[in-house]
Amino acid sequence: MKKILFLTCLFMSTVAFSQIKKVTIKGIIKSEEDKELLESATVHIERLKDSSIVSYTISDQKGAFNLIGETSDSKMKLVVSFIGFTPYTKIIDVKNQDIGTLFLKNANALDGIVIKSSAPITIKKDTLEFNVKSFKTKADANVEDLLKKLPGVEVDLEGNITVNGKSVNKILVNGKPFFGNDPTITTRNLTKEIIEKIQITDTKTNAQAFSGEDSDGENKTINLTIKKENNKGYFGKTAAGIGTNDRYEYAGMITRFKESERIGILAGGNNINSPGFSFGNQRLQFGGNSRSFGGGQGIVTSDNYGANYINSFGKIFEVSGDYFYKQSSSDNKSTSNRETFLSDGTSFFRSSENSSLNDSYSHDASVDFEIEIDSTFRIDIETDFNKNLNTNRFNSQSETLNNSKTLTNNSKIASIADSDRERFDNEVNITKKFGSKGSFVRVELTANLTKALTDDFVKSETTIFGSNPDQIIRDQYSDGSSNITELASQVTYRFPIISNKLFLDADYTVGNTKTTNKRSTFDFDQTTNDYTSFSNLLSTDFKYSDKVSRPGVEIEFKNDRWSASTELAFNNRTLENRDYLRPETNLVREFNNLEYGFSVRFRKERTTGYRLSYDFRNATPSLNQLQPFRDESNPLNIITGNPALSPSKIQSIRFGVSNFNWQNRTGFWSYGNISFTDDRVVANTIINPNTLIRETSYANVDGFVSIRGGGSYSSTKKWEDFGSLKTEFRVFGDYNKNINFNNGIQYSSKITSISPNIGFDFSWDKILTIRPSYTVSFSKNTYDIESFSNRNFTNHDVTVATSTNFLKKIEWLNDVNYNYNPNIAAGFQRSAWFWNTTLRYSILKDNGAISLRIYDILDQNTNARRIATEDYIQDSSSTVLNQYAMLSFTWKFNSLGNAGSKFEPKSRSWHN
Repeated sequence: MKKILFLTCLFMSTVAFSQIKKVTIKGIIKSEEDKELLESATVHIERLKDSSIVSYTISDQKGAFNLIGETSDSKMKLVVSFIGFTPYTKIIDVKNQDIGTLFLKNANALDGIVIKSSAPITIKKDTLEFNVKSFKTKADANVEDLLKKLPGVEVDLEGNITVNGKSVNKILVNGKPFFGNDPTITTRNLTKEIIEKIQITDTKTNAQAFSGEDSDGENKTINLTIKKENNKGYFGKTAAGIGTNDRYEYAGMITRFKESERIGILAGGNNINSPGFSFGNQRLQFGGNSRSFGGGQGIVTSDNYGANYINSFGKIFEVSGDYFYKQSSSDNKSTSNRETFLSDGTSFFRSSENSSLNDSYSHDASVDFEIEIDSTFRIDIETDFNKNLNTNRFNSQSETLNNSKTLTNNSKIASIADSDRERFDNEVNITKKFGSKGSFVRVELTANLTKALTDDFVKSETTIFGSNPDQIIRDQYSDGSSNITELASQVTYRFPIISNKLFLDADYTVGNTKTTNKRSTFDFDQTTNDYTSFSNLLSTDFKYSDKVSRPGVEIEFKNDRWSASTELAFNNRTLENRDYLRPETNLVREFNNLEYGFSVRFRKERTTGYRLSYDFRNATPSLNQLQPFRDESNPLNIITGNPALSPSKIQSIRFGVSNFNWQNRTGFWSYGNISFTDDRVVANTIINPNTLIRETSYANVDGFVSIRGGGSYSSTKKWEDFGSLKTEFRVFGDYNKNINFNNGIQYSSKITSISPNIGFDFSWDKILTIRPSYTVSFSKNTYDIESFSNRNFTNHDVTVATSTNFLKKIEWLNDVNYNYNPNIAAGFQRSAWFWNTTLRYSILKDNGAISLRIYDILDQNTNARRIATEDYIQDSSSTVLNQYAMLSFTWKFNSLGNAGSKFEPKSRSWHN
């Protein structure tokens, strides 16, 4: 029966393909009123029977378009859309043709009639807008599933999003944040059915958008729009699951939309190392806590609760706020073996076993006010508060062997640490615009307060063997407190040289950060049977001051295609440290440096862009690196600062290219980052050959080089009434020249790595989706010191994700990962298969689902990993989430558009 079904499908597909014709349509688009050539107009053809999109393209600088599509229909509808104009539609015969010049009418002539476009893509100045209905997804798709279908958009297993290689750092709903700054809460919990448009633009602050400033173009913002008529009512989801080995999860979210007001509540929890609001999505648990093969931090049990409120009061005032409560408990056990190489050709070996139990409770709240007095005056106020209570219980055993594998020292540590930290951040931004040429003045005020209290009980036993044996036994209690006050202000004035094109910016920044840090350590006193013996050696009482004064000027130019800027600043910084226990280590250092740079961006067409930037910056050493305080809290690793350190001098060059061909459905992007650093601060460790005790200080070195680059090429092929195939090839590479010390000897290391990747995304209508991917990573480490051997490393990673639908109600999901690391040492697992599978059955008119998920079906999940640096190789493993099965129920409701009167799901439609 299966063979007959397969042959029938194959025959029908062959017949369908034999009837498909390739068609090319050419033309030119102009405005009817002034005959202006219209660049970036959207041209598409759609089927008459269901309005599904067959093909689309964008007009070029000369208004010309060349549309290529494949269809078995004899007639189709041609649609041309452009912002501010009435869409042009015409029924055409399916044949190669030049339709000549098409004239679009100005939409203003329609006296207020709203023009709605069915175009899959619309370009509005610097904003790229996608019509959600034009992109086919599975029935219960969320926003993340939808984003994966958009050209130029990539979403990784962590939920991180890139657009043409640029990171997305902000997700908005109707132009406003949705539950804080975590984009996955939005992308993984909002469903496609409530979204009308997806808009992508360069990330700007509210102040930049208001003043008309250009952004640096390094990040993107995604805005999800909901239809105005649907901006009323309720939307939500709820889920719960119970599994073997006492595994469980629950999650719920409800959001009320009422015009400008939005109120949301969410809750979630689990003990399967998953984000709290995952709603049973098996792909969020892929690979454990870090969802990357060879990662993880034990077993985490978490509970998360949150609320969100946004509302506008007239056209002047808007308020938004979030609150999250999070609690988690983690249990982790780890082992590691490290071989450290010394400059004399010898090495020593350290093995350790650690266990930790951690309990954390946190409160996060934020309130933002946006006040737009009029079209020239705006005030933004941002306030954030965080409180974190943490308890950690840690146990460790380690031993160190010398080059002859002779035991040299060992250590045992048991500790209990409690901490209570509070942080209160405030920022006020005031912008006033003058005239119509782009002039403005801005004042930014920042006040951040941090307070921390700590209590630690530590018992440790360190034994040193050899010719001078010693034993250090500590039984101590430490009471610590720290307070940090950060105050800063910046004033910027923009003077227009050429109206709205060329500007001169003058700014002045001042800041002062004051820190008090007191830690009192007491040894256990046998006489008093209490921790009463004050330890001057391990106690601290510091007061830091970090003052900054930075005047600067910048010239900026921008037009429709070019954006360029150059800046120059003088940075004055004074660091002061007072040690009330050791006055001889008091320190005052003043640094004066010039900083400068330039950036250029050029947009050849709406779909092609180039960028280049150069910066020279200074990195001041931290006070911990500068202060000559001898830190002996770890008797096997004693650290002392160097007050003679100089600032690091960093030169950075960045460039990038991106292009997307709408007609051919091909995309390309690449980037490169190059940096040169002199006076870089590095650790200089001297190891006692008899005891292997490490004495560490810091030094400046020249000659550090870092080169990073990467690129991607993708293409998408679509077949009418069948499916689509997306192919993407990526490659990333790194080159680093590091200058370091090994046992007092300076040396350089060169690390070269390259990681090519090829992936496919095949969709067969509503039946099957399969996404295989293969990555191989090569790394070559070379050294200019004879005692160090050059090393090569290789790692292979294969992933396959599938989704299969049966009878419209059943969906079978699979995630398979294979990892092979031939460099793992004996005793650690070098390769493993990892397979998650879920069987999902839709109920309640597709608004509910029952799922059976099996995690790590082959029971091979491992956390073995190898880390290789210039002077050591470490193999380690830690606790991972083991195999379990879970039965879950999910239900969603949606009354948007019905003013919340009843819960009625929206009907779904499928479009290409």
